This record gives sequence, structure tokens and C-alpha cells, in this order.
Amino acid sequence: MLRKFHSWSGLMATLLVVMLSVTGAVLSINPVMEFAQAKVAGTSSISVAELAGKLASSHPGAEQIQRSPSGSIIVYYTKDGQTGADLINPITGETIGAYSNSPVMVWVKNLHRSYLLDTPGRVGAGIATFLMLILTISGAIMLAKRLGGWRQILRPIQGTFRQRLHCQVGRVAVIALMLSATTGLYMSAVTFELLPDYQSSEPAFPENVKGDFPASIDTLTALKSIPLSELREIVYPYKDDHNDVYSITTHQGSGFIDQSTGQLLSFQAFNNKQKLHEFIYMLHTGEGLWWLGLLLGLGALTVPLMSWTGIQIWWRRKRSTATINNNAAPKSADTLILVGSEGNSTWGFAKTFHDALNLAGHQVHTISMNSFANNSESHYPNTKRLFILTATYGDGDTPASASHFLTQLDKMTKIPEFPVAVLGFGDRQFPDFCQYAKDVEAALTAKGWSQLLPLDTINRQSPQEFSRWGNTVGRVINTKLSLVHTPSHPRCTTLSLIERVDYGVEVQAPTAVLRFKQPDVNDKGLPHFEAGDLVGVLAPGTKVARFYSLASASKDGMLEICIRHHSGGLCSSFLHSLSVGDSIEAFIRPNPSFRPASGKAPIVLIGAGTGIGPLVGFIRNNKSHHPIHLYWGGRNPQSDFLYEPELKTYLKDKRLTELNAVFSRTNECSYVQEKIGVDSLELRELIEKGAQILVCGGRDMANSVMVALNEVIAPLGMDVLTLKAQGRYREDVY
Repeated sequence: MLRKFHSWSGLMATLLVVMLSVTGAVLSINPVMEFAQAKVAGTSSISVAELAGKLASSHPGAEQIQRSPSGSIIVYYTKDGQTGADLINPITGETIGAYSNSPVMVWVKNLHRSYLLDTPGRVGAGIATFLMLILTISGAIMLAKRLGGWRQILRPIQGTFRQRLHCQVGRVAVIALMLSATTGLYMSAVTFELLPDYQSSEPAFPENVKGDFPASIDTLTALKSIPLSELREIVYPYKDDHNDVYSITTHQGSGFIDQSTGQLLSFQAFNNKQKLHEFIYMLHTGEGLWWLGLLLGLGALTVPLMSWTGIQIWWRRKRSTATINNNAAPKSADTLILVGSEGNSTWGFAKTFHDALNLAGHQVHTISMNSFANNSESHYPNTKRLFILTATYGDGDTPASASHFLTQLDKMTKIPEFPVAVLGFGDRQFPDFCQYAKDVEAALTAKGWSQLLPLDTINRQSPQEFSRWGNTVGRVINTKLSLVHTPSHPRCTTLSLIERVDYGVEVQAPTAVLRFKQPDVNDKGLPHFEAGDLVGVLAPGTKVARFYSLASASKDGMLEICIRHHSGGLCSSFLHSLSVGDSIEAFIRPNPSFRPASGKAPIVLIGAGTGIGPLVGFIRNNKSHHPIHLYWGGRNPQSDFLYEPELKTYLKDKRLTELNAVFSRTNECSYVQEKIGVDSLELRELIEKGAQILVCGGRDMANSVMVALNEVIAPLGMDVLTLKAQGRYREDVY
């Protein structure tokens, strides 16, 4: 619901909000320009009387002196019957140049305040400001949910380039946009008198004015006591009117000064309401805080960018919504599929499953989890089985299309006889991986709903894991199912193999390090990539990509992967058959959540087998020699010590601090998790120093490593989940 509200309100308000933000960004230049030409240093030691005395000779027709919030001094005068205004150097009293408001800036200000439509335009600007505030708040809440809560707001953002750009820019600009929108909304409320009057009462005009011949302005006592840095405005008395007075306004209030005696005849201090108003006005315009104005202007410039990326994300999500063909009526369906999705990607998997069941002769009805009817017996009289495919929004939250399901389930008094199977979609980088699917499974069990299959999960929308689940379903319902889900991929680029290094033949685990040439510099096929990102490879004759962790960064001048040949593996067989000069079709999928964080904290890299690939990439690019400790497990040091020459080189040049390689097929049988237990004291000290841990390799290995590390850090009152929540434990497992 929040996503739909954010998307639709953004679409409706795009033009108004973009115009408001762009004009605001242009206006933010004014305080910077004024500050650049203002001479403010030292003005606190100059009195108003001193400056006015200097102007008495250069501007004998002076009528008013103003000091802008940025510190610029402007004198308004009459000369030979013509009025004028000059910008003054407050130190010397000399004229810097003529002063005038830029017609362009006046036009931009009117466009910003009212879209050039006077009162109706001001109403529109107020509404646009309100929508901008709502979009900023809702966007911040959505980002926090996506990243797993406010404490994780700085964690790496995953998704497509547009999604990451949209979220990253929003994360940087959110405070500036919130401040601009909040203060702008206040200014609109003041304009339409929706708030109490803030203005202080005017000082009483003095009744007793001496009326003698005017004294020289630089001798007036009251003006001598006011520093120029406190001045806002002084208005001269009418010429030849000895009973008139000087009107002066400072940061503290306003009053009147006798032009003969120089005494302050009356003064009215500003009340707190006016001071608050002026403070909010300063926060909105940046006048008086040029650096804040510049920051607000930069923040405003992000709005057009986020509008553009937001519209593209919305359009792609709209296009990605799967159309369910041959969707059987509820009363005739033998199979029911419920879908819980936030960004529509789960619907694509549901469509693949739906179509496969249809092809096998089943009548299938597929709907959102929110659409599930409580009185299931009457709505689905012929249903024999129920499947729930649900994603988890952010770190354990409910996806949009399932927001009411658990409430509806709780209200059910009679549980249907047909069994249920739950499939969760998520990302193992989050501590609460597939938590919503687990919550659904627990709620169904608590209700006594019979189980067709135990809960299963899909990590990062893996087509391979989805196909495996389909095989399990097929065996249970005695139906041959082939779940070949083809997610949309970026445009592929052709890469040529330039080098390969083979290992592991003697231990029946053929493994190869493959290095490919990057595309020509004029080819825009592959974006920038880092070690730890993923490369999707399409084997000939298949549309389903197989992803491999990258052992290189684009700055290394090559694309490198380390792969093991799996018997019957379509893509690994294809890659292992390549000779130097052969080509592949590939694309990059960023994986920013799996790379060392910046900083000087030690890094502990843990892996086994081909999981060493990205870890070597991290070490290779450790040019600043941060402490890196590598734990890696292989089979035999003579056969499959992957990257042995490179690792020894990195030890010598200090890119690698410590190498701990263990092998399972030696006289001293050992696995990497056992080595972690042996080095528990050293690892505990590293973690106490803030070490971050990155694990890459098979799921079984990763689980064993987690158990071992939990024992290591238990004396510290911590566990791996704590490290994950702190962003200090990251995995890339398969």
C-alpha cells in the first residue's frame, strides 16, 4: 500500500514538484553570490555611525541603508532628482557598484512561489510542497524497510542500476528535502494566514522629539553603540524636517533615534514568534547561511533525477506484472496458488508454476494472498492442494499483496481439508531471511492446516533453486513438472577467453580459473564492476543465466571467474569446454552487499573451493595494505591449491596479512571450520578490534562456519546474527 501511494502521488505531482525544486535550486545561488561579494570580515568592530559617516560625503542624498542577511551593504539615495542604489564596501565605505535586483531572479522567484499564477499558483505551490514532504517521508520509510530497519539505513543497496541510483540519491538528499519541504509548507501556511500572526508590534512613535538642528550622523550616540553586523535597516528622516527621526531595525528589534540628540527614543524587541519565523525563513532560503542554501539547492537538484528514475522503476514494475493466462475459476480449480509480492517479481515465478501445472493438465487458480477467501470450502470446493509463494519485503516485513493474509487466516474458524506448501523468496544477506514465509508457515501450523511440503526457500530469485523445488512438487503430486523460469536480463555482451588455469583433476574435482577480455572501450555492454559482483553467463541453447562471483574488478583489465565442473551441469560443462579464443555471452549483476566495507578495521575472509574467487579479488585490490586474514579449504595441496602462486605473491607484498589454507584429503584431515576453532583466540581479538567477516562458498560450509564462529565469539556476548546486524558479517553462498 505504501509503495502504491508513493508511486501514484509521485506520478501525479511530478511536474509541479520538479518545477518547485529546480527553481528552488536556482534561487539557492543567490545567498552564495551575495556572500561572495559581501565584505563581512571585521564588520562587528564597525558601528553604524561610523559607516553612515563615511557615506555622508560619498552619498549626501542617502535615504536608507540596508544590510542583507548575507552581509551585503546597500545604500539607497536620491541624486539630481533620480533615485539609485549602490553596493557598499562596509570597511571603506566605497562604492563597489550599482545594485539592482536581477529580472531573471525575480521571475524565477515568482515561478517558485506561485508558478506565475498569483493566488491560485500559490495554492498549487503549497500543495506541491505538501506532496514533496509526503513523498520524502514515504520514500524514507520504504527505504528503511527495504534495508531491514532504520539501524540498517546505511547498508549497501541492491537492485538494478536505476533502483540503486534512486535509493542512493534519496538517502543522501532526504534531510535536505525534508527541511525544504517542511519549511516551505510553513511559509505557505503563513501566506494564507493559517497560522497566528507572527509579527511583533511596532514601536510607539516618539511624542517628544527635540527638534533642534540635526547633528552629524557619525556623532549620534545610539548609532555608535550598534555594531554594523547587527544592522538590518536604517531609514533617514525627511530632509529639512527637524521633528522627524531615524527609524532603525536590528536583529533584536526596531526603534526610533532623535536626529538631534542621538538618543534612542523608543525600541520594541522582536517577540519569540517573529524570531522563530525568521529562523524558519532562513532555513528555507539559506539567506544568512549561504552554505545551507547551497546544500538545500543541491538537495533540490536530486528531485528531477529521482523523478526520472522513479517513473522508470514504476514503468518497469508495471510491465513486469505477470499476466496469468488460463486462470481457472475458483470453483473449478484443483490447485490454488496464492502470491505475496512487493515488486511483482514473485508473480513471474507464480506464472511459470501456474503455466507448468496447466500444461500438465491441472486446473489452476492464481490470486494474491490478500484475495484468499475465508470460507474456503464454498469458494474452492474442488481444490486439492494450495501453494503459497511469497516474498519478504526488506528484512522480514510483509509484502504488499499479502498485507491482510495473516489477519484473514486468524479469523478462519474452519480449516480446509486440502494441504498447503509454502515457498519463500528472499536474500540470505538479511538476518531475517524469508521471515514472512516462516511466519505464514508457523501460522498455518498453529491453525492445524495439513502440510503438503515443508517450507522451502529461494535465495535471490535463483531459477536453479526454483527448478529444484518444482521437481520436489512434481514427485509429491505425481506430476512431471519442468519449472524453467526466465527472468529478464540486461543486454548481454560477448567476451573472449584469454587465459585459463586448471586445477583439481587428480582429486576428481576439475576446477578452472577463467579470464576473459573486457569488451572494447567503445562497447557499452558491461558496466563498471567490482570483485564480489556477479556475472550472468548464458550457455548456448538456454535463456536461464547461471551466476558466478567475480574474482576481478573492471580496473584489473579482465573479467575473472573460478568455477568447478559439475557433472551434468549445463553451464559449468560449457565453460570448462572453452579454449582460449572462445566466447561467452554475459552480463553483470551488482552485488554491493558482498564486499569489504571502507575503513581500517581488519578483514577476515573465509571460503572453500571456488568460493576463493571473490576473496582473491578483494586481496588483489588491497593496495592500501589493510590487515586481511584468509581462511580457505581445499582438497589436496598438490592438486587444487587454487591461486597458490598469487596468494604467495600477495603475502610478500603485504596485500595479504595471513594465509590459513587447510586441506581435507591429507594425513592431517582438516576443514576450514575446524581451523577457525583452532585459531579462536586470534579471531576473537580481531573481532574485538572491529573486524568484518566475509564468507564465500557452499551453503553447508557456510553453516558450519557460522556454528564455529558462534562458539568463538560467545565469550564476547555476541553471535553471528549480531555481526550481521552490524554489517560486519556478509555471505555469498550457494
